[in-house]
Amino acid sequence: MSLGIICSGGDAPGMNPAIKKFVDYVYEKGETPYFIYNGLEGLIDGEIVPARHKDVAGIVHRGGAIIRSSRSKRFYDYEYRKKAYENLQKHDIDGLVVLGGDGSFRAMDRLSHEFRLNFVGIPTTIDNDIYGTDTCIGVDTALNVIRDALDKIRDTASTFSRAFVVEVMGRECGYLAAVSAITSGAEICLIPEADFNKNVAAEHLKREIREGRSYILSIVSEGTKMTNELAEWLESEIGMETRITVLGHIQRGGSPTVNDRMLAFEFTVRAVDHLLQSENSNKVMVVEKGAYGMKEIDEIVGNRYRIDPELLGMLNRLD
Repeated sequence: MSLGIICSGGDAPGMNPAIKKFVDYVYEKGETPYFIYNGLEGLIDGEIVPARHKDVAGIVHRGGAIIRSSRSKRFYDYEYRKKAYENLQKHDIDGLVVLGGDGSFRAMDRLSHEFRLNFVGIPTTIDNDIYGTDTCIGVDTALNVIRDALDKIRDTASTFSRAFVVEVMGRECGYLAAVSAITSGAEICLIPEADFNKNVAAEHLKREIREGRSYILSIVSEGTKMTNELAEWLESEIGMETRITVLGHIQRGGSPTVNDRMLAFEFTVRAVDHLLQSENSNKVMVVEKGAYGMKEIDEIVGNRYRIDPELLGMLNRLD
């Protein structure tokens, strides 16, 4: 039996550990592993090659993905989806492991409704916006990258008595911002899932400044599009010199944490085991309250991820 692995959409730390485990484990099971290079674009163009142990030697500690990734506008057209499926058939690939996020799973959902596709999706996105799973590969590493940056920014903020507005990734999901704000002790956090009450925040901050506060750390999720607005408000309303830092793509890089490596290993082994026992799987790996499982692709793409209300409640207690 031949199995393929593909990375689609945005990259996330932990992809390489998953790729290595895929190759090693498929060989251990006596089957043949294949790489699909350059994501959906590579699938359309037939960039499919057999994978060898030496290809994955020494990659566990590396960020990114050695087989690279992509997004594909061509995949929206049926003729290219058909070509992608035919390329899998040419190599007799019986099952596909897909490392990706919401867009990647929607693409696989579409393909699986049109052709007989045996695949298992592995949630791999720093945004942590996949329905049905508590976490995704890459989230823990991204949070630690943000934590390190915030610790450094707090040092300079306190030294110069400034306010800092730090923008983090997450698309329309505020998970990264919320967890980072709570764990860094930020004074303000703006996320798409919650309203920001300027009057309450102003009263709170002004009182603390009167009592001796000399700096402010604010975390803003990119999905709010309020980074500049918040900075202007801090200067005009609170009266504190303010700087903006956009962390950007450094959140996608770096050596995967132990948690992300273990998550990648566990997801991949379970995905391969399932594919070897199934002829028409359309599943996505999930982990809920520490328990690993699978959900149908239709359930994953048919529902929207929502942040745990308890996490949102903790934001109201920032101090």
